[in-house]
Amino acid sequence: MTTLSRNARVAGFLYVLLAVTAPVRLLYIPGQLFVRGDAGATAANIAAHEALFRFGIVTDLLAGTIVLFVTLALYRLFRDVDRGLASLVVILGGLMVTPIYFVNALNDVAALLLVRGGDHLAVFDRSQLDALALLFLRLHGHGVLVNEVFWGLWLFPFGVLVIRSGFLPRVLGWLLIINGIAYLIESMTGLVWPQHEARVSGLLFPALLGELVVMLWLLIMGARERLDGTGRS
Repeated sequence: MTTLSRNARVAGFLYVLLAVTAPVRLLYIPGQLFVRGDAGATAANIAAHEALFRFGIVTDLLAGTIVLFVTLALYRLFRDVDRGLASLVVILGGLMVTPIYFVNALNDVAALLLVRGGDHLAVFDRSQLDALALLFLRLHGHGVLVNEVFWGLWLFPFGVLVIRSGFLPRVLGWLLIINGIAYLIESMTGLVWPQHEARVSGLLFPALLGELVVMLWLLIMGARERLDGTGRS
């Protein structure tokens, strides 16, 4: 196995690890615990399944950490293609994304503290605490929408690097660019026209599979040698 292919598989492995970790808090926890429009029922579910909710917080922190290593692995893979674009992948896909993950984890911590209550919160009644907890959960959701801007933007330099690389199929780069456009549309819809968010997300879902194709290609297929035959990255 060439160095280039090995670097591609390392990047693919980390990318898949991110894809397994991130959806836990993004999709699984809300599906299990949140009741749309009902702060009391949502708070009761969180209190009854506190360990699961805490696990969601941990996975947010893990995802925010893993994404840094993903972008650094991709920088190592593509730095000889275009160092500037590879650096942009790290900035947009890692350095801008990770802080939002960590702030969102704090939103969940605040929601959990409100659900648990305590003497320092005795000034609030139960319904007020539940409403405040729901506020922080919604802030988490809006944090995801903000993060989707960067989830979309980093795929543009990533896609261009794939197209220019010569060691990955060009079609993968176009899939990444389409995926990036879809994230931006989804983010803007959620922030500006939230009433249409669910419908737009459903329509865009096929375009959001581009990253999955790329990460599996990197992990399974690796990268072919470049024309100089060195296999260096």
